[in-house]
Amino acid sequence: MKKAPFILILVLTFIAEALACFFMVTSIRDIKTDPVKVNECMYSISDNYGDISKYDKQLDYVVLDNDGNLVYKTRDGLSETINEAIKTRGLVLDLKVNDEIVGKVIFDYSEDEQFEGVKKNIVITFAVIGILQMVIVAAWYIYIRRNIIKPFKKLNSFASRVAEGNLDMPLMMDEGHVFGEFTEAFDLMRSELKKARIAEKKAIDDKNEMVAKLSHDIKTPVASIKSTSEVGFELTKEERTKEMFNVINVKTDQIKALVDNLFTSSVQDASEIAVNPGPYDSADIIPLIHNSDYMVKAGKFEIPSCSVFVDKLRLQQVFDNIFMNSYKYANTPMSVSAEITGDYLVIRISDEGPGVKPEELPLLKEKYKRGSNAVSKEGAGLGLYLTNYFMEKMDGKLGLKNLDEGFEVSLYIRCV
Repeated sequence: MKKAPFILILVLTFIAEALACFFMVTSIRDIKTDPVKVNECMYSISDNYGDISKYDKQLDYVVLDNDGNLVYKTRDGLSETINEAIKTRGLVLDLKVNDEIVGKVIFDYSEDEQFEGVKKNIVITFAVIGILQMVIVAAWYIYIRRNIIKPFKKLNSFASRVAEGNLDMPLMMDEGHVFGEFTEAFDLMRSELKKARIAEKKAIDDKNEMVAKLSHDIKTPVASIKSTSEVGFELTKEERTKEMFNVINVKTDQIKALVDNLFTSSVQDASEIAVNPGPYDSADIIPLIHNSDYMVKAGKFEIPSCSVFVDKLRLQQVFDNIFMNSYKYANTPMSVSAEITGDYLVIRISDEGPGVKPEELPLLKEKYKRGSNAVSKEGAGLGLYLTNYFMEKMDGKLGLKNLDEGFEVSLYIRCV
C-alpha cells in the first residue's frame, strides 16, 4: 500500500503550520525590539527637522514639540499624547536637534493591533493548511476505498458465492490494487474447486452406476438360492431341515429387499438410508428375532402385547447385527427378555461373552469403531453404528452395557 507519500505530506503540513504560528507570534517582539529602525527614524527626523518629506517612515510614529503639540504623524490612529503612548506601551524618545531637546517622538506599537493582525494571519494560515490537510485526507480515503475497501467487498461477495456452491462466475482481476495477486490466487482456488467438484460428481456417478449394476446382478443368484431352498423345503421330511430352509427363504427375501433399496438409493442419489416406520403389533417382532437367531442360541422368550412404531425391514437388520455380533465375538448361549417401560417396549438381548473394555463402550455406536477384542475378527465396525441409526430413525434408542458375565444390548422401541 502506497501510504508513505500521504503520511509524509501530512507531517510536512503540520510542521509548516507550527512554524508559521511560531514566526507570526515572535514577529511582534521582533518589530518592537528593532533598534536599528528606531535609530534610523530618529536620525532622519533630527537631521531634517521641519522637512517632513525627508523623514524616514519605515515605522509608525508621532512627533510632538516641548509643549505637547502635534508636529507630525505618519498616519491617523496613532497615540498623540505621552499618556496615550504609555497606555499602549509605545516607545517615547527625546528629539534632539543640535544637542537641544525640541520635543518627543512616540513610536506607537499598538500591541493590540499587532495581536489582531497576528490572530488574523494565524486563522488564515490554519484555514489554508486545514483545507490542504482535508484534501490530503480525502485523497487518502478515496485511495483506500478504491484500492482496499471495494476490492475487499468484492472478495467477500465472491467468497459468499463460492460458499454457496457457485463456482462458474470468475473473479475479475485488477492487478492495480493491493489485492491484485491475492485476487488471482483466489480465482485460481475457485477454478481448482470447480475441477474438484466435477471430479467428485463423476466419481459419485460412477459409484452409483457400479452399485446399480451390482444390485441388478446380485438378484439373479439370490433368486436361484431362493428357488433351490423352496424346493428343498418341499422335499425334506425333517422339521429341523425345514426350519433351516425356511430361514434361507426369509434371508433371501431380506437380501432382495435390501438390494432393491440399495438400487433405488444409487439411482436416486439418496444421501442416507431410508427408514419408514409405521404402527405394527409387537407380536410381529417375534419372527424377526427367530429369523436372526438362526443358530437358536436365545431359547424361548415372550414379547408383551402392544403396538410399536417400527420399520420391519430395518428392525430385522437391527436384530441381524446384534445376533451376528454375539455369534462372532462371544459364541455363547443367549437370552432375550422384554418389558414395557414408560413409552417404550424394551427388548434386552444378552450373551455370556467377555464384553468390551468400559472405556470402549461409548465408542461402539460410532462409525468404524470396534472393541479391542475384535482385532482378530473380520468386520468394518458398522453393525452397531447402523443399529443405532435405525433405532433413532424409528424414534427409539439403543443401549449397551457390560454385565458381570456377558454383554447386553437394549432396544427401546417406541410404543404407539
